[in-house]
Amino acid sequence: MRAVARFPGVDKWVTTRSHLSHECNESDIVRGPAGSSWTGETRKPRFMTRLSGGSPATLPITLIAAALMLGTSHAALAQSGPPPASAEAGEARTIADLQRQIDELKAMVAALQQQQQQQSAAVMTAPPQAAAQPGAAPFVTPAPAPALSPAPAASDPIRLAAATPAPAKPKAWYEKLRLRGYTQLRFNQIVSGDADAPAGVSRLRSIHDSALNGDSNFSFRRLRMIIQGDLNDHVSLYFQPDFAASVSNQSVGERREGSVSLRDMYADVFPFEDKAFRIRLGQSKVPYGWENMQSSSNRLALDRTDGINSAAAGERDLGIVAYYTPPKVQAIWDRLAKDGHKLFGNYGAFGFGAFNGQGLNRSETDDNVMLVALATWPFELDGLGLEGQVFEIGGSLMRNKIRPEIRSGGVSPAAFKDNRALIHAILYPNPIGIQGEWNWGTGPEFIPATGRIEERPIDGGYVQVMGKIDKSPIGPFYPFARWQYYRGGFKAAVNAPRLETEELELGFEFQIDPALEITTTYGFAKRKEADERRFGQAEGQILRVQAQWNY
Repeated sequence: MRAVARFPGVDKWVTTRSHLSHECNESDIVRGPAGSSWTGETRKPRFMTRLSGGSPATLPITLIAAALMLGTSHAALAQSGPPPASAEAGEARTIADLQRQIDELKAMVAALQQQQQQQSAAVMTAPPQAAAQPGAAPFVTPAPAPALSPAPAASDPIRLAAATPAPAKPKAWYEKLRLRGYTQLRFNQIVSGDADAPAGVSRLRSIHDSALNGDSNFSFRRLRMIIQGDLNDHVSLYFQPDFAASVSNQSVGERREGSVSLRDMYADVFPFEDKAFRIRLGQSKVPYGWENMQSSSNRLALDRTDGINSAAAGERDLGIVAYYTPPKVQAIWDRLAKDGHKLFGNYGAFGFGAFNGQGLNRSETDDNVMLVALATWPFELDGLGLEGQVFEIGGSLMRNKIRPEIRSGGVSPAAFKDNRALIHAILYPNPIGIQGEWNWGTGPEFIPATGRIEERPIDGGYVQVMGKIDKSPIGPFYPFARWQYYRGGFKAAVNAPRLETEELELGFEFQIDPALEITTTYGFAKRKEADERRFGQAEGQILRVQAQWNY
């Protein structure tokens, strides 16, 4: 005889065999547990059990009961012909044991059902705890029972389905942070020109690198350590100090290197799940100028240009700014970054911010705020036959009032307009590209003829041609040439002196290893020193080498 059982939620059929010595009529039905039936056939006797309905809590018990019934059916029906008296006595004991186990299972099922009803009444909003949980263990179809499988003893424990494991404990916010950074070691050498000059005459100097002078060789330009991470799904943290800052007048007017200076400390707040829109709170970069926002670890030229950086020396200020990046724009930037292009960092395709306006790490000295706006958009040029080429264009606006530091001490009693407008354009190298920015406006500037700071025009920018060679004997290779020009005041220096800059710089960067980059430049410069007490332009040629390691 072949017995077949089917259970709720189980699509497999479980079969057992036993040999019967008598024919079963089609109407013969042997009753099993509640809700089941075994039906015999004339030629091929079959026992079929199909359990319908039932709660998830009673399903493991029903499976056990069915398995016991199927197992004992072998012993009860294995003999052919009239059974002897001893066999009848054994069969009677087996049936009695089976009936007792069935009664115990029924009592347990009733108790479980009553407990489940009580829990449902206590917590009406709680979902079902068994089949509804995604982590619950699935039921497995029992294997065919072997012949003459004995019924379990009455003392055998009845095992229920294992409970769903508890969910993993979420990470604490400090476990989500990561540490990274980079260090730049430079060698500067004025090959020829005005390395030194008498009082009142400009020397060849740079407003970006104080180690560029007649006596300098090696120096740390930047030593950055960055801590960043997501505090939760809606707030992230970014903290960046610089350990290569310098402080003057520490001992008889001497300068001290290796000081610590705060660069960035802000939180990004993401109101929406897609994180396309963010609000940045704290000290961060001012969204003015493409190269100002680009990280110094990612820029080809060693320093920013005078015309663009004079708008926000140090590139940062304290305030609040909102950024929005459409998914289409983000997808283009992600592809460019994956291909090894040097981007400006995701500061949004659109940005608008309000800052103190006095500059990096300086106290606010008036009741005005600096307002800055940014817009930039990349265009893929595949439709023009330029496969993989991207052209990006945009601009920035700045409206501000500032009180520059004065040589007699403190800041100027009057606030001066500091308003600018900028345009930028970048054709990403593939393998040749071009990049340029220019800005115009009005800002504070010291006038030697009057001995006062006045509002004067600002005009300056740069043009850069660069290449991108992905494979070479020394690794990825980036040659470049940049020309810059600027005429206007420098509000970040004492008395806002006038700058007059013209410089052509040739260079290349190659990446020996993803963690190590070497950049070499040779420049032809004409500069007015950032000191209102010195006049004229200094000229000269400058050799510079930088090693940068990333970690």
